[in-house]
Amino acid sequence: MAYNKAKEEKKWRLWKEAEETQMRKLGVDESTIETLRTHDWAIFNSDRRYYQRMQETGTYLEEVAEDTTQPEIKTVEDFLDSIENQRLYQILIKVDKLTLQIALMKIQGYSTRETAHYLGITEKAVYRRMDRLKEKLKKFFE
Repeated sequence: MAYNKAKEEKKWRLWKEAEETQMRKLGVDESTIETLRTHDWAIFNSDRRYYQRMQETGTYLEEVAEDTTQPEIKTVEDFLDSIENQRLYQILIKVDKLTLQIALMKIQGYSTRETAHYLGITEKAVYRRMDRLKEKLKKFFE
């Protein structure tokens, strides 16, 4: 949500007027009230600059994030190339291509039935291969 200086300044002025009214009722002299007003105004402006910079930074970071989107992984080779952890890569490189294809299809959101049908194997074979891969990966994460 964007920082609205005018809206925030209006809220600040209403708060400050209420505070100054209360201070006058309590007998605080006008020079002290004016000094406090000047100090609070400086803090308000400091906060305003901070929130505006944060908003600009957020917009910049969103633009950078959009520019650095990862390319879609379509093949097992792309999948392996996207692995940045060297130990994980060493484990996955030793796994057969069919199991990696199953893992890739699972990542892409295919169901077990769709994966089995596409690869021409049974659903049980898909489950079995995924279980074996999970066991290898558990050793990696321990």
